[in-house]
Amino acid sequence: MTTSTQQKFSRLFTDIRIGHLTLKNRIGLAPMTRVSATEDGQATQIMIDYYKSYAQGGFGFLITEGAYPDETYSQGYLNQSGIANEKHIAAWRKITEAVHQSGSKIIVQLMHAGAQSQGNRYKSEIIAPSHVRAKGEQLPFYVGEGPYKNPKPMTKADIQEVVRSFAEAAKRAKAAGFDGVEIHGANGYLLDEYLTDYMNQRTDEYGGSTENRVRILIEVANAVREAVGTDFVVGIRISQGKVSDYHHKWAGAEKDAEIIFSSLSRVGLDYIHVTEYDATQPAFEGTDHTLAALAKKFSKVPVIANGHLEDPEKAEQLLIRGEADLITLGKGALANHDWPKRIAAGQPLREFNPEILGPKANIKDQELIING
Repeated sequence: MTTSTQQKFSRLFTDIRIGHLTLKNRIGLAPMTRVSATEDGQATQIMIDYYKSYAQGGFGFLITEGAYPDETYSQGYLNQSGIANEKHIAAWRKITEAVHQSGSKIIVQLMHAGAQSQGNRYKSEIIAPSHVRAKGEQLPFYVGEGPYKNPKPMTKADIQEVVRSFAEAAKRAKAAGFDGVEIHGANGYLLDEYLTDYMNQRTDEYGGSTENRVRILIEVANAVREAVGTDFVVGIRISQGKVSDYHHKWAGAEKDAEIIFSSLSRVGLDYIHVTEYDATQPAFEGTDHTLAALAKKFSKVPVIANGHLEDPEKAEQLLIRGEADLITLGKGALANHDWPKRIAAGQPLREFNPEILGPKANIKDQELIING
C-alpha cells in the first residue's frame, strides 16, 4: 500500500477487534445468496473458488450467503446452501479452510426465510409470525414466480423450534471452521417479519409493541451465544427494507430504532450489521441520522454498515464520522473481488454488471475469470 493511500483511507485499512477476532482491515464481503449449492444444500467447488477469491483480494472478513439452519421450514430458495446436517458441515469446511489459508476470516449467515420462502425441498408449506402473505412477487432470478405463498401462523412450539434450530446451526458452523455466525434478522425474512408491524399481527408476547416484536430476535441471540460460548463471534443483521417491500420504514422511526438496537446490544452480540439502500442517507424523514448512526447511538457493540459504499471515500468518511466501525460491500464486491487491493494500489474499480445476477442468481464461471 502506498503512503498516500494509507493516509487517505487510514480507517478502512486499520485493523479492528470484533469479539475474540482481530480483522486486518474493516472491509467485509456482504452476504449475498447466490444459489450455487447442490440440491441438498452442500457447498460446491465454485463456491470454494468464489469465497477464496475475495480472501485473496484482500477483504478482512467475509459474510457468507444465507444458509438455512434446519431441515424443516427455513430454506428459502432451491440450491441454497444449508448448515443443517453433517454433510453441510463437511462441505463448508473446505471453504473455511481455503479462506483461512488466503488470509481472511469468514462468518456464516444463518437465515430462516419465513414468508419469503419460494423454494424448499423439505416442506411444501411455509411459516411466518401471522397469516399474512409477503408483499410483491417471488424473485425470478431465485427461480420463483407469482405471489408468495400464504404462510401458516407459527405456534409457540414453532417459535421455540426456530430458536433451537439457530442454536444448533451455530454449533455446526463452529464445527465447520467458521469464525462466527451472523443471525439474519433483516430483509423481510422470518426474524425481520416479527419486527414488521403489518407482518406481525400476533396478540401474544411476540406481537404488538416493539418490545414484544423484538423478543424472538433476543431469544435467538441468547440461544446462539449459549450454544457456541464466548470464543466465537455472534452478530446480527438488521434492516428496514425487504426483498418483498423495498421501501419499508419502521413505523416508530427513531423510537423503534432505540428499542431494537438497545435491546440487541444487551444480549452478548459482537456486532450489529445494518443495511440500507444507501448507508449514508437518513434513516427516516425529519432526521439526519443514518440507520448505522442510530445503531451506534443506541447500542454498545461495533456496527457494520452496508449500502452503496463501493466508493472508498464515501466509506472512509462514514467511518471517520463514527457512524460505523466497519463496512461491507455487495455489488461493489461482485464487480471487484479484489476491491481492497485495488484501493490500496490506487487502481480503478470495475463497474457492476447486473447480468452477473441473471437469469439465475448463481455464481458464474465468467465472474470468477474476470475477477481472477
